[in-house]
Amino acid sequence: MRQPVSYIRQTRDLYDSLGYQPYNWFEAGSAPDFVKPGKSLAESRLGVLSTAGTYVAGQVAYHYKDDTSIRVIPSSTSVEEIRFSHVTENYLVDARQDPRCVFPIQALKKLADQGVIGSLADNYFSCMGGIYSQRRVTAELIPALEAKLHFEEIDLLLLVPL
Repeated sequence: MRQPVSYIRQTRDLYDSLGYQPYNWFEAGSAPDFVKPGKSLAESRLGVLSTAGTYVAGQVAYHYKDDTSIRVIPSSTSVEEIRFSHVTENYLVDARQDPRCVFPIQALKKLADQGVIGSLADNYFSCMGGIYSQRRVTAELIPALEAKLHFEEIDLLLLVPL
């Protein structure tokens, strides 16, 4: 049986082995405001954001150092086409065997077909969750993600972290 991963310790060890300065974990100054959804899940359009370095076969894989690029993953993509590239490669063993464990594309389709979810966004999105530069996340990644998510006109976003 697999044991839980000490993610913070492993990340510190990884960054040390790569020659980076000790990782400075982000801490928000306050808790985010709770926003009650305006619609039920059955009436909502759902989007997905994965931070597992998910991409589709044929797209360019993520490179490791501060890659703030985004991959668009059509919601019609088959599980067999899903790939992963991430700075924390050792966390992807299970995902490479069964991509659905970190990118639940089939389960969401089934829930939409059953009417549990109103509809799915045409496109899902992925980024590299292990970005060392907080400045680049704030200045580059977040604005680009906001623009892409806004274009999808979603009501709810499922964040699937690695």
